[in-house]
Amino acid sequence: MSLVRLNIKGISYSQTQSGAYALILSEVDGQRKLPIVIGAFEAQSIAIALEKDIQPPRPLTHDLFKNFSDRFDIIVKQVIIHKLVDGVFYASIICQRDEIEEIIDARTSDAIALALRFSAPIFTYKNILEKAGIILKTDSEKDDDEDLPEDVLLFEDLEFETEDETTSDNVRKPKSIKELQELLTRAVADEDYEAAAKLRDEISKR
Repeated sequence: MSLVRLNIKGISYSQTQSGAYALILSEVDGQRKLPIVIGAFEAQSIAIALEKDIQPPRPLTHDLFKNFSDRFDIIVKQVIIHKLVDGVFYASIICQRDEIEEIIDARTSDAIALALRFSAPIFTYKNILEKAGIILKTDSEKDDDEDLPEDVLLFEDLEFETEDETTSDNVRKPKSIKELQELLTRAVADEDYEAAAKLRDEISKR
């Protein structure tokens, strides 16, 4: 399977779940976005790594891992988001020491936080991006959706989970597939990545 390189597009605060954030990954040579819901600590760690001028007074967990790796000549070569199961992304960290490669399983948010600190590339497989990627609409396409029913604007009745949790039954029961698809359309149009990610995962499960 072919790999697709990803860049970090940004991090947005969740409007529906306290303490959760949506990490937006974007394919390098394309328009698709891959939203992943992460926790507050991981979001802070990634944001600090993105902002080179910010130096915490004491090393964060991911900084400690970087310092430890540097001391023992361990290099993170790349991170691969290799699996998507029931809305949960799985990642691997490809490391090297003394010309010997090792593959370490990791949460996607932790893997990305480390990739930033090692300036390592982030990849996913093409089939994962085809399954979970979202293409943003142009302004003209957004205008075409203005006649959607008002209820597609209501996201507050959905409960979203973080990357390592399962989807709440409150998402599953009250919404039909058609209603979820309408909500997904509106979420993408409004660039509400966190909502779009959870709706996409629920539709995929069904």
